Amino acid sequence: MTSKKEKKRTLLRVNILFVIVFLLFSTLIFRMGIVQIVYGEDYQKQISMTENITVNNPVPRGEIYDRYGRPIVSNLAVDTIIYTRDVNISNQKVLEVAKELAKHIHKETDRLTERDLKDYWILTRPEKAKKKLTAKELADKKLTNKELYQLQIKRIDPQTDLAEIDETELEVAAIYREMAGGYTLTPQIVKNENVTMEELAIVSENLDLLPGVDVVTDWNREYPNGDIFRSVLGNITSSKEGLPADKLDYYLPRGYSRNDRVGKSQIELFYEDVLKGQKEKVQYKTNTAGNVVSNRVISEGKPGKDLVLTVDMELQKRVEEVLANELVEAKNNNGGPFLDRAFVVMMNPKTGEVLSLAGKKLEQKDGRWTVTDYALGTITSAYAVGSSVKGATVLTGYKTGAIKPGTSLLDEPLHIQSTPTKSSYTNMSLIDDVNALKSSSNVYMFKTAIRMMGTEYRPNMKLPQSTEVFKTFRYYFNQFGLGVKTGIDLPNEASGLLGDTSVQGKALDFAIGQFDTYTPMQLAQYVSTIANDGKRVKPTIVREIREHSADDELGPVYKSVEPVVLNQLDMEPAQIKRVQEGFRRVYQDGGTASAYFSVEPYRSYNLAGKTGTAESFYYDPVKKRIITDIPTYNLTLVGYAPFNDPEIAFSIVVPFTRTDSHPVNKRIGQGIMKAYFDLKSGLIGGEQLPQQ
Repeated sequence: MTSKKEKKRTLLRVNILFVIVFLLFSTLIFRMGIVQIVYGEDYQKQISMTENITVNNPVPRGEIYDRYGRPIVSNLAVDTIIYTRDVNISNQKVLEVAKELAKHIHKETDRLTERDLKDYWILTRPEKAKKKLTAKELADKKLTNKELYQLQIKRIDPQTDLAEIDETELEVAAIYREMAGGYTLTPQIVKNENVTMEELAIVSENLDLLPGVDVVTDWNREYPNGDIFRSVLGNITSSKEGLPADKLDYYLPRGYSRNDRVGKSQIELFYEDVLKGQKEKVQYKTNTAGNVVSNRVISEGKPGKDLVLTVDMELQKRVEEVLANELVEAKNNNGGPFLDRAFVVMMNPKTGEVLSLAGKKLEQKDGRWTVTDYALGTITSAYAVGSSVKGATVLTGYKTGAIKPGTSLLDEPLHIQSTPTKSSYTNMSLIDDVNALKSSSNVYMFKTAIRMMGTEYRPNMKLPQSTEVFKTFRYYFNQFGLGVKTGIDLPNEASGLLGDTSVQGKALDFAIGQFDTYTPMQLAQYVSTIANDGKRVKPTIVREIREHSADDELGPVYKSVEPVVLNQLDMEPAQIKRVQEGFRRVYQDGGTASAYFSVEPYRSYNLAGKTGTAESFYYDPVKKRIITDIPTYNLTLVGYAPFNDPEIAFSIVVPFTRTDSHPVNKRIGQGIMKAYFDLKSGLIGGEQLPQQ
């Protein structure tokens, strides 16, 4: 009986187990059916899901030409070895590629920093790096990986740990540094300097062993004219510099990548939006594993647009040569200890086109004077310019009613309370406005300023205590471009410095250009305004923007820069003509410049303008003090030609000379005017081009 009962129980248990297994299998099959039939399509989409990543590839930068289409800045094609980092690739994998690449190329190691070597040491010596951390630090879950890494970096000893890295490893570290510095799917330059044909061939043959590495043609900036005009052209960042760290917030939202090359100074910076071009956009598709499965070009790239400058490079070369030679000559001819620079600006007074922008600075090396480019000083440095501004003083006197055309004043020493005796370089007796400009009478300008104060000169008089005369002078001087930015299309233009108006007698110094300071560019705009019948035109350095052309010829015009009249002098045309006549006499009728310009070939140029000498001082940047025991002078010269139909205007500034007896400003004027008219007539230079 007992045996039968046990058999029944066993059979029941087996049946129950069978039912349970049957139900489980039924549930599993049912669930699999739901997954496959109902959700199968959704799961398949998830398996095949991809992520789209858009990468912007750089294009060649726009080139720069002079007004006649001669290249000033071009792109030089260079063979380049690059590395493009794949998605989700580890630093260890990148290192393996770097080690393989190091077998085939030579890489300079001079750019490796201590931080680069520490990163490499941690990556290649993980066990030793781990020992830089305590057991407590490793167990501390509050410390992030970044914090642990910083502790390791801090504890690596440069004298012992980094000394383990031998010469072979240094080369690997240098290559790894370039490769690891790139961004995902963005090409990073590994080597583009002195890449040999052998290296190109070997790398090309072994690309299958070098995932992510490729050989391409990149570009570098080339300057066919060397250092001529170099400081105005500016610079771009290198591929290793990338975007300036302090301007990331500006560039990144505008589609730049961190390793893009951008303009960082002068023309390259000011016209960055034009020169940069339009990047090629490539879309990469990656799967859930992070592997790239396909790519396609969304939009083709376009090289940057080209700039055609207003500058005539042949004229620029000759102006710089004249400037350098005369500066050295003046230095050797008792120029004094502080004479170290000179500037020239040449422009079309009617259009504002700058034909030459030149500056030179003296440096002594090995006992000899060498000359370096300092053209930027024409817009960034300001000086007291002396009598050159007397045309503005006379016109201000007309406008305020202090004098009228034809007014004559007695040139005599002035004795004013609390003011040293003030006079011209010689007593000129009774003199009118035109001849006051011709002979550069200081007293005529002093008396004009006194009349602007509402009084007449009397011996031993006390000047009225008011600053209104300074405000009046500056208001009208600003109309000429003196004391305000000229608007030239270059960054960092200076306005000049304003003198202290608390001393009333200084208004007399203002009237003869020995108070406020002005830049050489402002001085050129001032004389251009007088030459242009009172129209102040904005100076421009860029003439046209053109589409890039694959051929040697310039592409079609994208945009022409038209002349911009900033203002018209608030003065009568007859009054401006009066000052123009005074300027003509300066050069042609026994005036202060006629000894140098009333002889051929200068007489035929039909020049007009004004000379200037300002007592100055020199600030010693080393001793950080003003030198007062050695008198210095700023020599200036402004002019335009031809007098009856001006096409060229210029300013010359030579600061910190020891004496005003050496006419370096006038000699420079002779040289640059001869260069201009000789080029125009085809007397020098190979290619005869019409002056535009």
